[in-house]
Order: sequence, then structure tokens, then C-alpha cells
Amino acid sequence: MIETEKTFEALEEEGAVYQHGDEAAPTGPTVIQGYLPTLPDAPGVYRMLDAKGEVLYVGKARSLKKRVANYANISGHTNRILRMIIATASMVFVTTETETEALLLEANLIKQLKPRFNVLLRDDKSFPYIVIKSGAYPQISKHRGAKSDKGAYFGPFASAGAVNRTINQLQKAFLLRGCSDSMFQNRSRPCLDYQIKRCAGPCVGLVTEEQYGKLVSDASAFLSGKSTSVQSDLAAQMQEASETLEFERAAAIRDRIRALTQVQAHQGVNPQGVTDADVIALHNASGQTCIQVFFFRAGQNWGNRAYFPRTVRDCEDEEIVEAFLGQFYSDKTPPRLLLMSHTATNSELIAEALSTIAGRRVEISVPQRGEKRSLVEHALTNAREALARKVSESATQAKLLGGVAEAFGLEGTPQRIEVYDNSHIQGTNAVGGMIVAGPEGFIKSQYRKFNIKNADLTPGDDFGMMREVLNRRFNRLLKEDPGREGEMWPDLVLIDGGAGQLTAAVEALGELGLQDVRLVSVAKGEERDAGREEFHAPGRRPFSLPFRDPTLYFLQRLRDEAHRFAIGAHRQKRAKATSSTPLDEVPGVGAARKRALLTHFGSAKAVTRAGLTDLEAVDGVSKALAKKIYDFFHGGGRDDPAPQR
Repeated sequence: MIETEKTFEALEEEGAVYQHGDEAAPTGPTVIQGYLPTLPDAPGVYRMLDAKGEVLYVGKARSLKKRVANYANISGHTNRILRMIIATASMVFVTTETETEALLLEANLIKQLKPRFNVLLRDDKSFPYIVIKSGAYPQISKHRGAKSDKGAYFGPFASAGAVNRTINQLQKAFLLRGCSDSMFQNRSRPCLDYQIKRCAGPCVGLVTEEQYGKLVSDASAFLSGKSTSVQSDLAAQMQEASETLEFERAAAIRDRIRALTQVQAHQGVNPQGVTDADVIALHNASGQTCIQVFFFRAGQNWGNRAYFPRTVRDCEDEEIVEAFLGQFYSDKTPPRLLLMSHTATNSELIAEALSTIAGRRVEISVPQRGEKRSLVEHALTNAREALARKVSESATQAKLLGGVAEAFGLEGTPQRIEVYDNSHIQGTNAVGGMIVAGPEGFIKSQYRKFNIKNADLTPGDDFGMMREVLNRRFNRLLKEDPGREGEMWPDLVLIDGGAGQLTAAVEALGELGLQDVRLVSVAKGEERDAGREEFHAPGRRPFSLPFRDPTLYFLQRLRDEAHRFAIGAHRQKRAKATSSTPLDEVPGVGAARKRALLTHFGSAKAVTRAGLTDLEAVDGVSKALAKKIYDFFHGGGRDDPAPQR
């Protein structure tokens, strides 16, 4: 498989990059013309930069020399390309072995560098899968991220909600366990899932390994598209149980069949002639683009997701589709068939590149009739509806942001609002949270949590926590963008709290020399009633907004989202602290040995009291490690002194 994960820096070290001098040069076609004598007639990727060194555009070429010569001629270009040529001050080139490799590298670099003249896929989160792990009694669970060889993966699903619903019904249908391995190994009696008929109870031997293996096999067959045979087999078992008067077993099998039917009902459209395909449809309106993707695996519809790529004017639909496919599948395995609403530029080259990623043939098709065309039309309808909702929401969001600017006396409509809140219980597991909102709504990829680190803070000191959070956030921002030229500087900072929180925020930013950052705190009104919020701003008396003002509701929503995020981060930290044991602190004891020790002794407390000989008897614990564990809990390896007797 072609390696595409290299950065430009790594390629420069290998000598694959050609750069035209280090001296500053004027921008425009003259600069581009200067590269032509040294460029090879070979495939590769080029990068166009402005006078500040920021990337304007990343492109690929079958011949770098011919493509750059085209840019050196100022005539015959669209306005977008012309603006890009005029702004170009320097270029960087990477040669590749083939044009396919150039395409893959181009997609990777666009995602990495985010040039402003490229079509950019902004929402590119990984997709969740269902995994049935390997082993004697496999667990069924949701998986997101890199795959391993220790299990069978089914997906992708469009959302975590779709996976959770499917797993819930599959557990009812096939009685597979969903508990973690550590819980499974330490059960002494069946859990609630067994009582409500969602697990066969393998943890306490209520089902044999062979019987459980049959359940796993049936579940895998269903997820692989053999749902008809699985349901037919279950129907035969139910009939057999009825004939032998085993009505309780027949009722249990009936419930399993019903659960499978509900899984299929959630999937909506299930085509007969399409087993493994992605259906991709594009729709343009109001200067925006929506691309709708439907996922069909094993003949089943596993959901859809809408994407709104950042496009630039003068972009043709074919160019947008090409950019989307390259970036979308740069870190995903494509299916065997892509059903498209539009033909992509260089469609054959893209198919070759995707086949390289998948390790098998990938076909790209634009169907004109039949069931496949109906699927594309269905995706187009969803794309139109999703874009209409997006445009409507954007208009509403713009109006609300305008209301915020008017309420707080901002110079213009805010493009980035940051909202801060803290969460703790009497000072323990203290966490600060930051959420971000803008013209597109909440920007969840830019949410941040801050574990409070200052040991000198008095437990429960909310003002000190806010000072620490803001100091860390803006100190880093000053280091990364001291000139404030990027998009990460907020136009407005909202603080959840009253005058005291505002004073702490003003002091924190003042220490960094940031007196011009607009700060507003949102305090709950009388009797903490929603709608009676009081706003505090430096140099201004506290004020309120009209009770039914849409801007007030919007600010409440921002405050509540920050509160939700901070509480969620605090609960995660508290849960982690609750589940921690003294074994976590022992050097050399990882998850596997920790599990072995807990299984052998029954509790962490018993491990701390165990003798050296008992520790050596644990499977996987060597004599050296047993000595280390023993010394750690008996004063030889801890920072604190041994307890006095």
C-alpha cells in the first residue's frame, strides 16, 4: 500500500521536495514562472504559499512542469484561480512515483494544512463500528478508532446512536454479553442483563462455550447480511419448541425474532440489489453545499450523515466531489461500490486510488435508472432537506449573533464566542470547561477541558479556578498566535458567574496584558430563575435583557451548554478516580497484571496485605515484580512512610 501519511517536513528531509530559493520575492505569475526550469516532467503534489508563508492551495499533477506552466499564464483562469495566482509568493513541490500516489498525498495534505482555496471537508469524525471480540465468550460492543485483529468488525454506522440501538436489539436477539472482561471474570452471580433476558449468563456457566459460540455465529451471520437464514432458523426452533410443548422456550425465541425485526425496521431502506456500497449525493443552494452519504453494508442500511464542506466560488460540482472522495476515504476503507449523483473529476484515477487504499477493486458509478438510481435520488432528497435546514439555521444563528453584538455593544457580529464554567464537589476533581460557538452553531471539535492543577488553591475556590483556566487558555493562545491573525481569538468571552467571577477573569487576562478581550459574566437572577439572568461587564452597571428576548434564550443556551460540558468532564474525572486502586501507582503493573492480581486476591486491599510468596503465586507475576509490589505496599517503594504499628 502506498505510504501517504508523511508530512512535508519528512519529505524535505528525504530530498523529495524542490523549493525555489529562500529570498523574498514578489507575488504573481512572475514568481511561478521562476520555478519552471527546475521542475521535472513527473507526477507530484505542489503547495502554493502567500507572502506570510500560509498555504493557499494544495494540488496534484500528472506533470508538475506542465501544471505550473499553466499557472504562469495569467489568462484563461476563473476568478478564484486568478486570485490565488496573484497571491502566490512561493511554492513547494513533492515528486511521487505515480499520479495515484499524488492523489492520496494531496488529500492527506489538504486535511493537514487546510488551505483556504481548496474544498475542505470540515466534519470528518471517525465512524463507530460494532465489534464482536474474539475469545471463549466474546463481548459485543461499540468501537471507534483503529481496528485490531482481536475481533470481527461490522460497519461503519452513521452515528453512535445507531450503533447503540442496534446493539441493544442484538443483545435481545442473541443474548451476547456486553460487560467488560474484568467484570465478566469477577462475577459470582448473573447480572441484571441476564434477568431481563439480554444475556445468556456465560459469566457463571449458565451457557456452555459451544452454545454461546452458536449465538455468536448467528449474530455474525445477521450482521454479515444473512438475516433471512438466521430468522428462518429461529422460526424453525420456535416451531419445534411449540410442538414439544416447550412454550417458555418458544416465547423466548419469539422475542428474539421480534428484536431482529426491530433492528431491520430501524434501518429504513434496505435494497435488494446493493449489498456493500456508499451512496453519495451532492446538492448546492444559497452558496453552500451539502453532501449526503448513506452506508449500506451486508444488504442493510446502517444510517446516513450529512456533510457541509467548505467550498470556494467558481468550484464545479465535479471538483467538489473529487475533493470530498479523496479526503473522506483518506483514513477509511471504502466499500466495493460508490453510487454517485455526480461524476467526479478524474473519476478513473480516484477509483484506482481508492482501490489502493482498500486492497481490492473499488467501482465508482453514476446510475441512471433502476433501484440504484432510486437510492441516489433518495440521498439527493435528504441532501436538499439537510441543506435547507442548514441555511435556515445559519440565518437564525446570524440574527442571534447580531442580537448579542447589540446587547453587549460589540463592534461587529461575533464570529467566535467562548464560554467558560467550572465543576467540582467541595473542591475535589475540579475541572474547567470551555465551549465555542460561532455562525455555524456549536463548534464541538474546539471544546476544551482543563484539569485544575494549582495545589495552592483553597478547595472550592471558584475564582481561583477561573483565573487558572483563563491564564492557561490565553497564555497558550499568545504563544501560538501573538499577532492575533488566526481565527482562534474570541470576539466575546462569557463567564458563568457573577461580579466575583468577572473580576477574577479581568485579573487573569490583565496579567497577560489582554485588557481588550471583551468579557461578560452571566449570573443567575433572583431565586435562580431562568429568564432573570443578570449580566456583568467591566465598566458597566449590571443589566438584564427582556424576559422573552430571543437573544436571552440564546445566551441561556450557551451558558447551559458550558455547564453541561463542565459537569460531564467532572463526572468522567470523578468516575476515573472512583475506579482507581492503589495498584495504579505501582511501577511495572499494567492493566493485564492488575487484572490478574484482582482476580487472584479478590480486591486491591487484599493485594496490599499479601505476602511475598502469595504474590509470586499469581499467574504472570515474576519474582522480581512480586518483590517490587511487596516493597511498594510495605514502605519500600512509596513516597509516604510506612504506617506506624
